[in-house]
Amino acid sequence: MVAITPDYAGRMRYAWRVCSVTSLGLVLIGIAGSTLNVALPTVVRHFHATPFQSGWILLAFLLVNTASLVFFGRVADLLGRREVYLAGFALFTVASLLAGLSPDVWFLVAMRVLQAIGAAMILANGTVIITEAFPPDRLSQGMGVYMGTLSVAQLAGPTLGGLIAATAGWQWIFWVNVPAGVIAIVWGAVTLRKVPKGPKRPVDAMGNALVFAALSAIILALSEAGSAGPTSPVALIGAGLFVVLLPLVVLVERRATHPVLDLRLFGGRMLACANLASFCNAIARAALILVVALYFQAARGVDPFTAGLSVLPVPVGMALASPVVGLLGRRVSPYLLSIGGALMSAAGLGTLLLTADPATPYWIIGIGLFVCGCGSGTFLTGNTTQVMGALPSGSLGVVNGFRLMVMNVGVVLSVGLSLSVLGSAVSPEVRAQVYAGTLSALSPVAVGQLMQGFERTYTVLFAVALAGALLAALARSPRRPR
Repeated sequence: MVAITPDYAGRMRYAWRVCSVTSLGLVLIGIAGSTLNVALPTVVRHFHATPFQSGWILLAFLLVNTASLVFFGRVADLLGRREVYLAGFALFTVASLLAGLSPDVWFLVAMRVLQAIGAAMILANGTVIITEAFPPDRLSQGMGVYMGTLSVAQLAGPTLGGLIAATAGWQWIFWVNVPAGVIAIVWGAVTLRKVPKGPKRPVDAMGNALVFAALSAIILALSEAGSAGPTSPVALIGAGLFVVLLPLVVLVERRATHPVLDLRLFGGRMLACANLASFCNAIARAALILVVALYFQAARGVDPFTAGLSVLPVPVGMALASPVVGLLGRRVSPYLLSIGGALMSAAGLGTLLLTADPATPYWIIGIGLFVCGCGSGTFLTGNTTQVMGALPSGSLGVVNGFRLMVMNVGVVLSVGLSLSVLGSAVSPEVRAQVYAGTLSALSPVAVGQLMQGFERTYTVLFAVALAGALLAALARSPRRPR
């Protein structure tokens, strides 16, 4: 038992204030993503976007955010974590304002890129700030609340996105971020203490460029495969570039003095398997709300608000599981929580796979979504606590950036892969109707083809979730000699 000294109590008061700041950042980013997932068909119809453009409204954010996470983890070590964190809030807020003023779809994609840079500055530092603020024995509680706020964001996001899309107009999907961003900037500036800057080390510019190029190539290939077929020239060229660039990335990063992907920090089995489990869980989790929202709008023909309500069991499950798991973290090891969460995610996806039909009663779908949400909340809290607790404090910034980048690569692939598999089931002529949410009005034959796409998508996500559970089981810390 830890003695409650005045210093310890003061540290905990500051830690919870810090948690409120970082949680606000996670809420801001979480709401921005989950509202757009549900409201995407409304945006697509407004701009008359093609399937390729529709995918990149989402993928541009995910790609740039993923590729810049480690970079801003390093920049924060050099310039100061507080300063970079607050600058991220400012950039995200301004980009959200401009996104609502977009005259065409490609300007919107450009603003999504700026949002992604701001979000990377926030995400690369939020978990590190939490880890440094909380005492080790209370970290699981802080991490549980921190991850739980993402659940709250995802809880409010779908309903908010559907309501905005159905009433106020698509612009407010972005403008709703502006007042929250201003509050976050002010509260963060008042609360966060300045910390000494880290040692000046060179930024791995070549590594960052190669990682971005490799991710761009594979996402372009997946996106084009979903809209024009896997044998299209762009899809084949993108896949070929990725195959060429991947070993080049490994070669360059092994020789770099301060690599963006410092693979040596993940040489141990526990960290390697834990991060690979996080990668698989991200693939299985990230596109779920988007896929299910498209299911309700494209296959069942419901409006965006109803679709937003229909996906609520996912964030409800996360919101309930994360804080409970945070409390359990003092009695149950993060290792066991990670395994349990991964298995729950697989069970929920298996339920959705077995019941993929337009006539399935909603309560069955709701149970599957709720179990997925509980699994995600449990896994994220357990896995994050396990990884962050095993890292040396001197490398928290860059290593946490790498951890998040690994997870976000899974998020990018989840969206790209899910949209590609889903779109492959219908003809190119009607594929745009899927993203616009109007396919259900065409014919029962088209809906039947689309349901085959949902079955394939759930099958892929279910298999990846099982692989994540296996990797989580392999991420056992080595026993220390007595």
